[in-house]
Amino acid sequence: MGGVLIKARILTIAGSDSGGGAGIQADLKVIALLGGYGASVITALTAQNTVGVQGVFPVPATFIREQMDSVLSDIGADSVKTGMLAQAETIRLVSRGLGKYRLQKVVVDPVMVSQSGHSLLEPGADQSLIQYLLPRAGLLTPNLLEASRLVGFPIRTAPKMREAARRLKSLIRGAVLIKGGHLKGPALDLFYDGASFQEFTAPRVNSPHTHGTGCSYSTAIATFWAQGHPLLEAIEKGKQFIQRAILAGEPLGRGEGPTNPYAWIEAELDRYPVLMALNQGLERLKTARLGELIPEVQSNFGFALPFPGTIDEVAAFPGRICRFKDSIAALGFPEFGVSRHVARIILTVVGHDPEYRAAMNIRFSEKILKTIRQSGFRVGGFNRQKEPRELKRREGSSLSWGVGRVLEEKGFVPDFIYDRGDVGKEPMIRVLGKDPDEVADKIIFIKQRLTKNI
Repeated sequence: MGGVLIKARILTIAGSDSGGGAGIQADLKVIALLGGYGASVITALTAQNTVGVQGVFPVPATFIREQMDSVLSDIGADSVKTGMLAQAETIRLVSRGLGKYRLQKVVVDPVMVSQSGHSLLEPGADQSLIQYLLPRAGLLTPNLLEASRLVGFPIRTAPKMREAARRLKSLIRGAVLIKGGHLKGPALDLFYDGASFQEFTAPRVNSPHTHGTGCSYSTAIATFWAQGHPLLEAIEKGKQFIQRAILAGEPLGRGEGPTNPYAWIEAELDRYPVLMALNQGLERLKTARLGELIPEVQSNFGFALPFPGTIDEVAAFPGRICRFKDSIAALGFPEFGVSRHVARIILTVVGHDPEYRAAMNIRFSEKILKTIRQSGFRVGGFNRQKEPRELKRREGSSLSWGVGRVLEEKGFVPDFIYDRGDVGKEPMIRVLGKDPDEVADKIIFIKQRLTKNI
């Protein structure tokens, strides 16, 4: 007989969100969707919806202690996530409980203020948080506002994030992950364990539906950590999870809708259809005799899963697509995570419009560009020489910057985005579409127009 599969046990200690988008409700959804077993200790009840927080009712400390003892003395926990604790007395009680049961994998999300601006931590409780709970943290996950409040100075730049991370690390036994979602540019989270820094980045998502982001992110990390992933890997997977959840945010209610944790499962089901659609698109391009449109650095053709969060969720062709006589050829069947360049383009575009998940790069020439414009397509371009120096030094940032700049200036996704190159950079045209067929249609149309104009 086979053994019984025991799921990782994750305990969330947090407040209840009556609207279902954050707090205990969001945490338990995330844990279940990621395959864990979720248990809970409710610290406060809130009257809350997409517009804001209308009321908070703290749970008596004695009952919080009873909940912790009930769960931990019987079921136990492989990891713990703390969220809204509301009161200094609750903070002290939770800290004692974590020590009593010798819990090590503790993710502390220092919830202080709701996204709508409502205070979720009583005045004067900050010191209790610093003195009692932070020393128990295996990972501390403040956003910029929370980190600023804990260190006592505003954090508005990446260097200030590093300064704050060092300050916070001195207060805890574990590591720090400062979430930089309020900074401009790509969504940057900074990890510091006392020895080294590591950045976790993703293209910024232009969505108003981000309610519950912090809760879901920290819970995803706690779940992956409980399942045996090393901490850095748990953070990376958590970042992927929350990026997709934000992209698929739910337009519920009259205000800021919640993120969508179910997008993780939906995307996994689409892996095979994505590969098949991409391969079919390539076969169409092969018959169109497109050899003259392949650049010197060759091409690639990519298609992403719905609501992708990382390069590993974008399929492309290993070894790129090369010119073969007057046609094109690929070395094999498409795979996920094999092309950084086309993936970064798609991830940036998806952040502006999740429907546009496919792209391919083709050769640039003034004749091709003129033909595209005369055909009535929407076109955008960027100048690589205007790229900020700090981004040029960061590997792989140029394409995200250039494509992102075009999207911000236009306010929509063009059919083609071009640049005229720079030192060591070949000029290029990127063809964008909702799926591989749409990208293939545009390229084939341009090839036919070029042939007629010869």
